[in-house]
Amino acid sequence: MREATTIRRVVEAYNLSVTTENKIHDDAVAKRFGFEGGLVPGVEVYAYMINSVISHFGAEWLERGSARCRFNKPIYDGHEAVVTAEAQTDEKLALKVESDGTICATGSAWMQNSQVEICIDDYPLATLPEYETRPDANPATLPDGLILGTFEQTMAPEEQMRYLTDVGETLAIFENETIVHPGWILRMANRALSHNVRLGPWIHVGSTIHNLSLPRYGDHLMARAKVVRNYEHKAHLFIDLDVLIAREDGTGLIQIDHTAIYRPRQVSEAA
Repeated sequence: MREATTIRRVVEAYNLSVTTENKIHDDAVAKRFGFEGGLVPGVEVYAYMINSVISHFGAEWLERGSARCRFNKPIYDGHEAVVTAEAQTDEKLALKVESDGTICATGSAWMQNSQVEICIDDYPLATLPEYETRPDANPATLPDGLILGTFEQTMAPEEQMRYLTDVGETLAIFENETIVHPGWILRMANRALSHNVRLGPWIHVGSTIHNLSLPRYGDHLMARAKVVRNYEHKAHLFIDLDVLIAREDGTGLIQIDHTAIYRPRQVSEAA
């Protein structure tokens, strides 16, 4: 592990999701809700943080490290994202991401003193609804305790290597060791929600991630997820998910506590 230090890194933010179903990433729609343009996804902002985390802790963090991230303000396509990682102790980093002089994301990363214990039976498999006939997202369709349909995806090498370029990743370990980037893994937690219910514009606001084992190129991964809590706060509708990314043989790789505003108050007001 590196000596305690401060690591500063600048990335040109890139909105990978401008053409997706989530129109909060579309310039025209986002501007209607008071933003300057489409939001760069939080999962990519987390991806920008990872370079500094690995630079400090080394590759071991990918197998027994944890992180917490919170997305407070938007980052826009083409703007600089300035990542600062400051060692608080030998085992913990404080993280922040600034853009246009504003702190847009905060977080921390640390090494686990002992392996996080998970039980695969706590994350049952379930069938995804047909994509075109998913129910609308609301408190009735996302009740507390609901087991979500299992989103599955094979980690295609070409797609993974393109993602490294898209998020400005400079560390060679992901391609050389065929390790799936943590930003892509966090994307799967988003899809565990968006492939189960039909959403309007929505916002990923934060996650806590515990790494248990390495996901590799070629792996067929499953996002086994359940609703922990569905609630209203400041007229936004929030959801907390518990997501386990696992191989199809049942090996748990990454556990994620994932929070999103699935119906912003601006959407309700415009309805």
